[in-house]
Amino acid sequence: MTSTTTLHRTHLDWLESEAIHILREVAAECERPVLLFSGGKDSCVLLRLAEKAFRPGKFPFPLLHVDTGHNFPEVIAFRDQRAAELGERLIVRSVEDSIARGSVVLRHATDSRNAAQATTLLEAIAEFRFDACIGGARRDEEKARAKERICSFRDEFGQWDPKNQRPELWNLYNTRVHPGENIRVFPISNWTELDIWQYIAREQLALPSLYYSHVRPVVRRKGLLAPVTALTPAREGEAVEALRVRFRTVGDVSCTCPVLSDAATPEDIIAETAVTTITERGATRMDDQLSEASMERRKKMGYF
Repeated sequence: MTSTTTLHRTHLDWLESEAIHILREVAAECERPVLLFSGGKDSCVLLRLAEKAFRPGKFPFPLLHVDTGHNFPEVIAFRDQRAAELGERLIVRSVEDSIARGSVVLRHATDSRNAAQATTLLEAIAEFRFDACIGGARRDEEKARAKERICSFRDEFGQWDPKNQRPELWNLYNTRVHPGENIRVFPISNWTELDIWQYIAREQLALPSLYYSHVRPVVRRKGLLAPVTALTPAREGEAVEALRVRFRTVGDVSCTCPVLSDAATPEDIIAETAVTTITERGATRMDDQLSEASMERRKKMGYF
C-alpha cells in the first residue's frame, strides 16, 4: 500500500531526494570529490542539498570556485560570505593566474574569460587530484548539456566524449575512475530553471542581489542588454539607458547580460519563468549564442 507521506510528496521532494542520493553516492564512492561553488543560484541550491545530505557533520568535500577575475563583485562577496557561514573550506583558483603561467592566452585583455575557466579547472583538478567535480549544470540549459550523464566521464586529459559515456541504468551511477581520470557530477540534471526558483522560494535561500530587479545602466547590443561597467564600457554610438533589470544567470561580466524585469521576489521570478520561451543562457550569455557543435567542442576541452 502506498503511504500517505508518499502520496503527498511534491515534485520538488522527488528532485531533492534524487539529488541527495547522488551526493551521498559520490561521497561514498569517490576519494577526492569537490563541489563547484560560484555563488550563483544553481550552486546555492547545491549547497542546500549538501546540507540536507551531510549535516550536522562537515561536508565530505571542499568547495571550489574558478574565478575569471571578471566576476560581478556582488557575487564574489556573496560567495565568500556563504562559505564562511557554512564553515566549509573554499578553494579559489584564478584564470588570472593561468594567464600569468601562460597556460591561458587571450587575444585581447578584455576578451571573455568564460571558456578559459576550463583550463584553470583542469589545473585545479591536477593540483588537488580531484576525482569528481560536483556542478550545478542542468539539462534544460542548452543542447550540449542535455547530452551529459549525471555522472559524466572525463578522460586523463580532462576531455569529454559524448559518444563514449557510460550508461546509467535503473538510476545506478557509475563513479569508478582510473588514476588521472575524473567525473563531472550533476545532481540537479533533471531540474529546470522553474524548479530551481520554486526550491529557492520553498527553502528561503539567500542569493546575490543581482538576481532581483534593480536599476542598472545598459546598452542594447546583439539583441541583448549589455551591462555598462568599467570592464564593459559603452561603445561609440551606443546609447546608455538606465533600465530596471535582473540577471537570470551570473558569470563573466563581459558576456553576461540582464533581462528587463520588475521581479523583486522569488515568487515574482517564478511567475516570469513559467511563461518565458527562451532559456536563461540563450537570453543572457553573449558567448553562449553558439551552435550546439561549438558548445560541444568547448566542453570536450574541459568546460563545465
